[in-house]
Amino acid sequence: MTQFTKLEASSRAKAGKGAARATRRDGQVPAVIYGAKQEPTLIALDPRLVVREMHKAGWRSRVYDITVDGASSHALMREIQLHPVTDQPIHVDFQRLAAGERMHVEVQIVFTGEDKSPGIKRGGVLNIVRHTVDVSVDPANMPSSFTVDLSQLDIHDNVRWNDLQGTENVTPILQIPNFVIATVAAPSVDEAAEAPAAAAPAKK
Repeated sequence: MTQFTKLEASSRAKAGKGAARATRRDGQVPAVIYGAKQEPTLIALDPRLVVREMHKAGWRSRVYDITVDGASSHALMREIQLHPVTDQPIHVDFQRLAAGERMHVEVQIVFTGEDKSPGIKRGGVLNIVRHTVDVSVDPANMPSSFTVDLSQLDIHDNVRWNDLQGTENVTPILQIPNFVIATVAAPSVDEAAEAPAAAAPAKK
């Protein structure tokens, strides 16, 4: 079941650069909700809300319930434009969701159990190949993240797409069967050489 993050917004009457600048002068961030075969909805957001969301992991796959003048829209935050000097948000694009219309989204992978992995305990190094995966999914089944348990991984073991949890009802965009997500690599030669040297008794 898709989880929604609520956002309160106000409506904007005009499009264009001039209207957008006027919105910024009023202390708001101009934004637009497009898609689902509907006319674009022009909105303005509190910049503190935008900054809060963009600093949360996985914001590209988070579904927003945006309320404008009492009407609600479900949408994905597709792009946040930032000021080149201040890095503050200056415009946000949302894509409206429509039931039954599959979407392409980037979903974050959450890694757990790293502290229990026998391979990592023996000096192995976790090599994360993909922090996110692009998938196709119906909005009704939008995952906020995928999770994977590393606790059983030894050196040279790996995690693949089929090992991820939360992938029901989604299809990966990458056309490689059961692709690799992460591996536990052997310790480097220098690290392996240091261990016996440190354990060797001092010569008299």
